[in-house]
Amino acid sequence: MSSVASSQNPDPEQRPLLPHSTLEIAGARSGLLAGFDSLRRPYRPYPVFASNRHVETIFAAFTRSLPAVTFRRECLRAPDDGAVALDWVSADDRALPPDAPLLILLPGLTGGSQDTYVRHMLLRARSKGWRVVVFNSRGCAGSPVTTAKFYSASFTGDLRQVVNHVLARYPECDIYAAGWSLGANILVRYLGEETDKCSLSGAVSMCNPFDLVIADEDFHKGFNNIYDRALANSLRAIFKKHALLFEGLDGEYNIPKAANAKTVRDFDEGLTRVSFGFKSVDDYYSNSSSSDSIKNVSIPLLCIQAANDPIAPSRGIPREDIKANPNCLLIVTPQGGHLGWVAGDEAPFGCPWTDPIVMEFLEHVQNEKSSTTKNSNQYEQQSVPQTSGSHVSVHVQR
Repeated sequence: MSSVASSQNPDPEQRPLLPHSTLEIAGARSGLLAGFDSLRRPYRPYPVFASNRHVETIFAAFTRSLPAVTFRRECLRAPDDGAVALDWVSADDRALPPDAPLLILLPGLTGGSQDTYVRHMLLRARSKGWRVVVFNSRGCAGSPVTTAKFYSASFTGDLRQVVNHVLARYPECDIYAAGWSLGANILVRYLGEETDKCSLSGAVSMCNPFDLVIADEDFHKGFNNIYDRALANSLRAIFKKHALLFEGLDGEYNIPKAANAKTVRDFDEGLTRVSFGFKSVDDYYSNSSSSDSIKNVSIPLLCIQAANDPIAPSRGIPREDIKANPNCLLIVTPQGGHLGWVAGDEAPFGCPWTDPIVMEFLEHVQNEKSSTTKNSNQYEQQSVPQTSGSHVSVHVQR
């Protein structure tokens, strides 16, 4: 009897560590998440403010604290004469060693280094000794617009240039990336295109719409129209600031439609899909989704979604492809809204619930990589033939 009772009620200290049952966890290496302290506690949304997905989304967007950060801006010229802006934290060049791990942050549509969720993630990474840079897409956060072309959900050219630029600047460091919403879609598309040639060591995708056709369908339902109009307003504001660049464009462009867009779809129909060579806005959405890219991801990727996200629907998550790819992990929280996640130790005004998990994952990947590199170096040193009684001279070319 005692042995049966023991098997049914094992010593709590000997039970296997598991993420809390309030979370949906999937992926071939999901077991590693059991070691994350943040995931062994239940997901508890903050009362009242997180009681409804729309309340949570709006509350986070307008009342989350905005940490003070002093940036140093660097503008990069793209091959097509466009430009993007990189916001580095001032004085980090002197404060951090050249081999400090580096995190590139990709905000959502029209977002940038001025956003609360971006700054909270930035500060958490810096508190762990990481170098951080915010990638502001064309026209976002005051990034210059120098050609009649913004950016799109599937355009990875600017991100590729940013990664190469950062790698050339800090050749001794390991580079990672984290993206939200449209930034996450672009990031996962990039990972799928780069496959095993990817220069990044790991990545995190949050609030990714994944399937833009499904996301577009839901965007026009009920209260979601409020978000649609708000994002359309932001796109119009960026467009009007640079309207002279778009005068006289011929072909399929519908500049008045973009300039007066009431929805994101209007803007994409009038400008975005034409700029990037798509036959229609539906063609643009169906061929720009990152769900098709998951199967080609060859570096560690953590995807974090909220089951009640109004902008990135849960039914669009490519669960089976994530499970089939040994490099991918998925966490789905029961609540969180879009870019909300008003839960955790710093709720309701502090960082999103996701931030500690993101850093636990990235540090785990970095530690794995450092351990592998160390073991490899030790093996190479042991493999060098030892020659007694002779002098070995090594010449290093720089």
